[in-house]
Amino acid sequence: MQIAAIQRIIGMLLILFSSTLLVPIAISLYTADGALNAFLWALSLLLAAGLILWLPVRHRHHELRVREGFIVAFVIWITISISGAVPLMLAAHPHMTFTNAVFESTSALTTTGSTVLVGLDILPASILYYRQQLQLLGGMGIIVLAVAILPMLGVGGMQLYRAEVPGPMKDAKLTPRITETAKALWAIYVGLNVLCALSYWLAGMTPWDAILHSFGTLSTGGFSSHDASFAYFDSKSISLVGSLFMFLGGVNFSLHFLAWRHNSLKQYFIDPEFRTYLGIMVSIIVICVLMLMLYHTYSDPIAALVDSIFQTVSIMSCTGFTSAVFQNWPTFVPLLLIFSSFVGGCAGSTSGGLKVIRVLLLFKQGMREIKLLIYPNAVMPVKIGQHVLPDRVVGAIWGFFAMYVVVFTVLLLGLMATGLDQVTAFSGLAACINNMGPGLGKVSANFASINPAAKWIYSLSMILGRLEIFTLVVLLTPAFWRK
Repeated sequence: MQIAAIQRIIGMLLILFSSTLLVPIAISLYTADGALNAFLWALSLLLAAGLILWLPVRHRHHELRVREGFIVAFVIWITISISGAVPLMLAAHPHMTFTNAVFESTSALTTTGSTVLVGLDILPASILYYRQQLQLLGGMGIIVLAVAILPMLGVGGMQLYRAEVPGPMKDAKLTPRITETAKALWAIYVGLNVLCALSYWLAGMTPWDAILHSFGTLSTGGFSSHDASFAYFDSKSISLVGSLFMFLGGVNFSLHFLAWRHNSLKQYFIDPEFRTYLGIMVSIIVICVLMLMLYHTYSDPIAALVDSIFQTVSIMSCTGFTSAVFQNWPTFVPLLLIFSSFVGGCAGSTSGGLKVIRVLLLFKQGMREIKLLIYPNAVMPVKIGQHVLPDRVVGAIWGFFAMYVVVFTVLLLGLMATGLDQVTAFSGLAACINNMGPGLGKVSANFASINPAAKWIYSLSMILGRLEIFTLVVLLTPAFWRK
């Protein structure tokens, strides 16, 4: 085990993460919002911790093996989640307990969007910005950012990339070198964020709100600077802009790269996963509109359509913004939306959930098994487009799904053991493990009233969802630690 290499990476990331506090420090200085000391102390503590870890091993250059990659992936998310909580704990307003601060930080970095804060409209500007910045960093992953930077410092990144990047087919790269791949992903991500902010501004947001909400849109994070989220703006044009960019955040970023390189939208529509993603989303939107009009929830069909589009895209892409109190819609609709978060976005996106490609493959494999009952001697390979998938890939999908169900069940029982009711426990866990945000019951608005033990379980489930379960579960197997 390359302990020194792991320590070196953690130290460098703490130093890098501490430098990101310079922006909220500048905002606090400009606005005199009273949070300056909290950020200064946090920067000092995190920088010192990073230097203490990095300096003794700064000359140790070792290539990470696969095992170290899994360990680093998990340790980094734990370390950064706790580090991100430091300014929130030190701030006078809001004054947060350790549990609440870690929950909020983990939610932001994993782009879950669940919050324990109320009164967002009166929080210090630097705190509001800081929450959104954590989502921006978490959107493409702290580790993917490191993949683009750490090789310049002598640390290889392929093992980290395979352990971190979501989706069942992790060996596909946009460019020959993994560093260039990470840089390409971040260039697309930043470019779309800029375009999103400009679109929000043109649609009617203030520049400040446009920037903050763009950070929570492409990252599919869902944090807002207002308690009412998008309902605060009461604007159909803003809701439609948000729907578009949330949808793009749920698309495989490799497709964005290919569409940009070839200057053609055709790259999207020849992809089976994208077509399935779009088809499921359109189907749910149609169902939502019909149900809302059938139950006379809306008198205006245009308003029903816009809110249905927004909420469907927001929940299925695991963003979690709200333009209406969808929890009060006809009971079937909120439950349908919650279940859509289990599907989530595409592999290689910033979304959570099982990922569309896995759901598509599970369906294809299930249909193949049914046909084999009728034609037992037939040879029926599972295909994605024109590509025949190896049995290893199909088996891995079933393995992931089985592990997902087991982990979900265990965590659900743990949450109910803390005293939560079934609706709150189930919907809250769905929101956290799928990195989606809002739930039903006591967590329909926020997680402030949830007991501390449940908040820690929810925090763990956010990290499990962000690392897609296997990265952590593999660390718990005895075989992983055998030499």
